[in-house]
Amino acid sequence: MGYKVDNAIIMAAGASSRFAPLSYEIPKALITVKGEVLLERQIRQLQEAGISKIIVVVGYMKERFSYLTEKMGVKIVENNAFNVRNNNSSIYAVREYLGNSYICSADNYFTVNPFEKEVDDAYYAGVYASGETREWCMETGSDGYVNHVEIGGENAWYMLGHAFWNETFSRKFKEILLREYDLQETADKLWEAIYKEHLDELKLKIRHYADDFIFEFDSLDELRTFDSSYINDTRSIILKRIASELGCLEGEITDIREIKDEAGIQAVGFEFMYGSDIYEYFYGQKNWRKR
Repeated sequence: MGYKVDNAIIMAAGASSRFAPLSYEIPKALITVKGEVLLERQIRQLQEAGISKIIVVVGYMKERFSYLTEKMGVKIVENNAFNVRNNNSSIYAVREYLGNSYICSADNYFTVNPFEKEVDDAYYAGVYASGETREWCMETGSDGYVNHVEIGGENAWYMLGHAFWNETFSRKFKEILLREYDLQETADKLWEAIYKEHLDELKLKIRHYADDFIFEFDSLDELRTFDSSYINDTRSIILKRIASELGCLEGEITDIREIKDEAGIQAVGFEFMYGSDIYEYFYGQKNWRKR
């Protein structure tokens, strides 16, 4: 028996600091990839599949998402804890909407629409890694449900993309989340980590996808591989200025990595390679410097 989809939850609250410096200037979900705004493309795909009730959870630069209510008819829900908790807080913010629900990340790019109005069973999207991977790998038992999740593995199916929660999964996950939400150790957990700790209660299968179906860009360098227009036009005011001052093309600025504060929490800038040298740039300052 299938489950008729009630709604879709799209998580767009995080700061995506690894996507420096673009994410300092615009929410990652609102960047344009191959001519389409990333989040708008996903909303359209959901709507084309017949899913009209779409909730977008916002936090970082929340005001930048408000136009979507009128343009695309979505509901905006604010996650006030996005900067002190992991994405379990986004699930908490929309707990009243959980049912037969797609759980999506705003920064995923699907080459083909993966959504459907009726789903056979609860699942997490999976892509196969040939060889070693540092992703969250899944194994299934004889009943087809995931019975083991390990961070890192080899020749395994790993989590990438969206999930579908049926009503039973949603009810049980909400019970667990409400019970554990105020525990100090819960704050920094992904919802997937909470799921991983309760596999005996929370039943998901793997929905298998080819490795050219779902894309996630953790850095500008990864985006450049997928959309070559970003090689010499990063759409970043910061990088354009640095390139101008260095007298180089934007494409010659590579290996961009975030710099966090001493506590390892807040992104304060980024480092990058130009030629054989490493440079640093700190947000709020006008100058970059060689490290």
